[in-house]
Amino acid sequence: MRILHTMLRVGDLEKSLDFYINVLGMHLLRRNDYPEGKFTLAFVGYQPEDEGAVIELTHNWDTSSYDLGNGYGHIALEVEDAYEACEQIKARGGNVTREAGPMKHGQTVIAFVEDPDGYKIELIQRKSRVD
Repeated sequence: MRILHTMLRVGDLEKSLDFYINVLGMHLLRRNDYPEGKFTLAFVGYQPEDEGAVIELTHNWDTSSYDLGNGYGHIALEVEDAYEACEQIKARGGNVTREAGPMKHGQTVIAFVEDPDGYKIELIQRKSRVD
């Protein structure tokens, strides 16, 4: 077994695709419209679906926003350098909500960004490998 994808409902698909593709650097892997159901599914990720988990963006055509609730946490992405990633994300128009730095009560360097719908994405800096 393996994780295939995480689904997020989005209010403006084009704005969300712009964020995940142009700000976070993911690729649009596939997109399908379902006119009878009045929704679109778009899958984005860093690698093909058969090689790793991806994000499914679900856009219901008649819904422009969602209540995120208090049960959702975040998506985590590994980055080489969290400080540099934050600078690149800001330069591309992304919203950094917690600048890169050590996590509380630990040494792991993390940062948080927010997508257009308010979903949180944690950036976790890859730990140096000692050989």
